[in-house]
Amino acid sequence: MTTKSLTIGRLAQQAGINIETVRYYQRRGLIVEPEKPCYGFREYPPETVAQIKFIKRAKQLGFTLKEIAQLLPLGERHCDEVIELAEHKCAWIDTQISDLLAMQSALKELLKDCHSRHGTPCPIVKSLAGGGSNEE
Repeated sequence: MTTKSLTIGRLAQQAGINIETVRYYQRRGLIVEPEKPCYGFREYPPETVAQIKFIKRAKQLGFTLKEIAQLLPLGERHCDEVIELAEHKCAWIDTQISDLLAMQSALKELLKDCHSRHGTPCPIVKSLAGGGSNEE
């Protein structure tokens, strides 16, 4: 093994993930699994650390592994395609935020009903059972 290549353990350590995650990324085609030599361990190039860190950052921004697989080969030369994927992700996040705010509002209304009634039947349970929150 050359001094710059990494074993799977060192790769995982430097990238801040566990070995099973490295293997999972290999199965998903996000990183290349090096050939196993007859004797010794697989040798990962140091660039694989940067690829894994890219994957981690993209996941933090909400990209799925399928989307990350689309982003990885694009690089800096395909900015228009990256912009399109990022805009699509932003629109999806906006929808999720809107849905979460609607859920929060509905739950707050149910809580308000609960606090004002202090009795049975519980408006939250009644609503979850399909009976609505404002019915007696």
